[in-house]
Amino acid sequence: MNIRVGFGFDVHRLVEGRELWLGGIRLEHEKGLLGHSDADVLIHAICDALLGAANMRDIGYHFPDTAGEYENIDSKLLLEKTIGLLAGKGYSVGNVDATVCAERPKLNPHIPEMQQVLSSVMGIDADDVSIKATTTEKLGFTGREEGIAAYATVLIVRH
Repeated sequence: MNIRVGFGFDVHRLVEGRELWLGGIRLEHEKGLLGHSDADVLIHAICDALLGAANMRDIGYHFPDTAGEYENIDSKLLLEKTIGLLAGKGYSVGNVDATVCAERPKLNPHIPEMQQVLSSVMGIDADDVSIKATTTEKLGFTGREEGIAAYATVLIVRH
């Protein structure tokens, strides 16, 4: 069995007038993340980790923010396309371990739903999707609630 690991990181600015999408679900919050797509930092970090593990560059290479077809796109569709790209190279997802850095909103109550949504898109068991939430103790841009960051590590398996 051939296994590989990948790491992904993403960050987006919080702004008024946008919906907040994280882990494939919409959260109630007075601000949302700014980006060409729905700006779901968690999904973007996972996509980058998956693509990196398969040595397939990054999310911006495959889904550029200059392409109109990706404007305001649901990031779950980008994750679905990423899974297809991996399958084309003979890989499937083993597991995902991700961390979201945000002061607010509190994410812990939403993690089980995020796990269900993401595992469904990736075609894996919800137990294979670990999502953790943390704050930065009011330090830095996430601490000042200027943005949200996400980190992801993945294991992929070649069949």
